[in-house]
Amino acid sequence: MKSVFVLATLDTKGPEAAFVRDQLGAMKVPVRIMDTGCMGTRTVPADISREEVFKAAGTTLAALQAKNDRGEAVKAAAVGATRIVLEAHQRGELAGLLALGGSAGTTIGTSAMRALPIGVPKLMVSTLASGTVRQFVGDKDILMLNSVVDILGINRISRKILGEAARAMAGMVTLGTGDPGGDDKPLVAVTMFGVTTQCVMRAKEVLENVGYEVLVFHATGNGGQAMESLIEERLIVGVLDLTTTELADELCGGFLSAGPDRLTAAGRVGIPQVVSVGATDMVNFYAPETVPAKFKGRTFYQHNPVVTLMRTTAEENRRIGEDIGRKCAAAEGPTSILLPLKGVSAIDQAGHPFDDPAARKALYEAIKATARGVELIELNHHINDPEFAQAAADKLLHLMKGDKR
Repeated sequence: MKSVFVLATLDTKGPEAAFVRDQLGAMKVPVRIMDTGCMGTRTVPADISREEVFKAAGTTLAALQAKNDRGEAVKAAAVGATRIVLEAHQRGELAGLLALGGSAGTTIGTSAMRALPIGVPKLMVSTLASGTVRQFVGDKDILMLNSVVDILGINRISRKILGEAARAMAGMVTLGTGDPGGDDKPLVAVTMFGVTTQCVMRAKEVLENVGYEVLVFHATGNGGQAMESLIEERLIVGVLDLTTTELADELCGGFLSAGPDRLTAAGRVGIPQVVSVGATDMVNFYAPETVPAKFKGRTFYQHNPVVTLMRTTAEENRRIGEDIGRKCAAAEGPTSILLPLKGVSAIDQAGHPFDDPAARKALYEAIKATARGVELIELNHHINDPEFAQAAADKLLHLMKGDKR
């Protein structure tokens, strides 16, 4: 029987976990409580004990209690809880995952959630949910519910919040997937930024017209990570990576980095990919005052009141190009790189703020020098020209050989 797993440190959040359990039980949803606590005494019974959690992490409760190191206990609990949850999912015993916590409980709960596939219900009731939560959510479909008050006692506020959490989880696990069904068309991944939208819209249309379903990922760090994750899960048959801007943020410290492994999953899996250089002319910072002092004197463009774009230099473009070239050269599957000679974004073209032929030249020469064995196609178009979009989509279709099975 599938159950909702409720994760909580039962030495500090036992009554709250029991309240959620009872709420779910009243809605006929089976529940298993997992105790992820370490130091204190559990206040309610657990279906999965803390001893089991730490055993799954390759250690023991006694060893961690002897260390008396809260940080080590949290790390071990996250590892153990993740392994137990994954094994339950693989056995078909997991209906959904709900966790309660502050910083420690959120770390433990979301570690297990991020390991689960997209589509498995995941809900984190957290005292940190109203802040920056990307480190907890990552690239997965995790619902973060702000606890408003600390998760300590059942009171007028916590009763409402925990009741909301239980009802939300019950709805997700009892009302089905919400998927009305369809033709199950093969999936193609495409990356987009606001400044490459025209290109992506045209390429998407081309791909859809021949029978593919197109998933567009906003290249905002999380978007790139989500795409790489779905590729690793073998859900994608081809990648049109038009917008590799996240590599610029990774290099220069912008806030939209997707990490050092961006642009590697398709190569490892061996699926066809067409790669371009969309928006590699820019690094993203927040309001102007957040731009590091070392970048004083650079070329900036105020995208909106809270986003400041910085033009990448020729040297930065050289390093980005080397990164793209090396990663494409290491790919196991069919790979082509398309270079738009007239500009890589809506503001990198003649008469626009980021137009910089020297920087583009450095980018392209570095790609050519490092992308050994990879097909390189230079097109005398801007990235947003319909001819470029058509060529990119056609090239991917060729690499996929039109196979939509």
